[in-house]
Amino acid sequence: MSDLQQASSALRPGPYRVLVVEDEPLMRSIIVQLARSDGYEVFEAPSAELALDIFEREKIDVAILDLNLTSGGNGVELLGKLRDRDQELMGIIVTAYASVESAVEALHKGAYDYITKPFANEHLKAVLRNALKEKHLFQENRYLHHELREKYRFENIIGKSDAIEQIFRMMEKVARTDSSVLITGESGTGKELVARAIHFSSERANGRFLPINCGALPENLLESELFGYKKGAFTGAGQDKVGLLKAADKGTVFFDEIGEMPLALQVKLLRALQERECYPLGSNDPVAFDVRVLCATNRNLEAEVRAGRFREELLYRINVININLPALRDRKDDIPLLANHFLRKSEKSLGRTGMRFSKGAIRLLLNYPWPGNVRELENTVERAAILAETDVIHSHDLPDKLRSPSSAAVSNIDSNGLTLEELEREHIKRVLERVDGDKARAAQALGIHLSTLYRKVQRYRLDEPAGSAGAESAAPRPA
Repeated sequence: MSDLQQASSALRPGPYRVLVVEDEPLMRSIIVQLARSDGYEVFEAPSAELALDIFEREKIDVAILDLNLTSGGNGVELLGKLRDRDQELMGIIVTAYASVESAVEALHKGAYDYITKPFANEHLKAVLRNALKEKHLFQENRYLHHELREKYRFENIIGKSDAIEQIFRMMEKVARTDSSVLITGESGTGKELVARAIHFSSERANGRFLPINCGALPENLLESELFGYKKGAFTGAGQDKVGLLKAADKGTVFFDEIGEMPLALQVKLLRALQERECYPLGSNDPVAFDVRVLCATNRNLEAEVRAGRFREELLYRINVININLPALRDRKDDIPLLANHFLRKSEKSLGRTGMRFSKGAIRLLLNYPWPGNVRELENTVERAAILAETDVIHSHDLPDKLRSPSSAAVSNIDSNGLTLEELEREHIKRVLERVDGDKARAAQALGIHLSTLYRKVQRYRLDEPAGSAGAESAAPRPA
């Protein structure tokens, strides 16, 4: 049975199984009846020896154990033996001889709670319910974590072209290390998907994966999110906040659009990564952290260094290994494969089955340059699946932009002699003109986030009146 199946089977609705270990018959009978009154399946044992025998044969969720077993043994020692066999077992110690030392020992052995006799019936039942609730949450978290690991396995990244096969091989090697990785490629090529796959295939898979969009947050907010802050550090800081670097301890931090990070913050991040500690705002005491760093950008960071917009030392720190993702137009063999994958995904959400593309539709998909890459293709397929009146998606079910003469012209990069940035600028300009400047519609048509479009519009000066920027407006600023 796979880990995922085991985790899934553990999330059974009940009844939960309770083992009561108590050598006094009357007290054992009371606890058994209380547990059964809440619908649990209950097993009982008067001794540690019999309890171990039952535990070997049955799947037990919670054990209620008397601290002092007159037949020999100790409830805390028995709990330790049981938890050696099943770390998920919840233990509740019951005793008439409470002491601080015995309580501490019980908690050290993994007891969920410690109850003294005589106890109120409702108190015992409440503790039992809470123990099972915590167990269920733990199992649910484990199940969801296994689902994530399954979802982001390398094999689940769609592609069979030579370019993507090379990426797979590099990812497998990189995942076994703890090195920093810089993932480059155009918007929509799947950089975060690759980062997640690396994390969930690494030794840090049980830790957190925390994505940070460096282009979506203003500088002051990004700094406080990264490093945290102390209560009163600034107006509105009503309580201490743990920074994301510390929150991801033993896991992975993914800096998306690292090229958008302001220079002043780059210096602070570099220092934090070098020292593996950071200073929360308003604090003079450093906070240590242990994270793996993955970064992504659609910019040429070496050009950004030359232009003075990115720190060279930070680039060296994050670019130990570079994975460059190809544009979709450079892996056309993968387009039908990806399109059918997204169609199956759309079918599931729409409650439909048996949908397919006509030959004409596939030709259009293959001939379009996909400036928004895989993300744009996914949006296009989802739209077509929703609008198609039959199970066959025909060319007329696809957006007009796939048949636009400008699209064909844009795809011919070499003959136009345009750089990639000039090509992107012209395509965004055409799309904005086609939707009368509606940026939300343009972002949807391009298959990119609205915040990304705003940055590109500002970068390429597309909001300026024609001719206002002189000769410079004809071409984008350097990356």
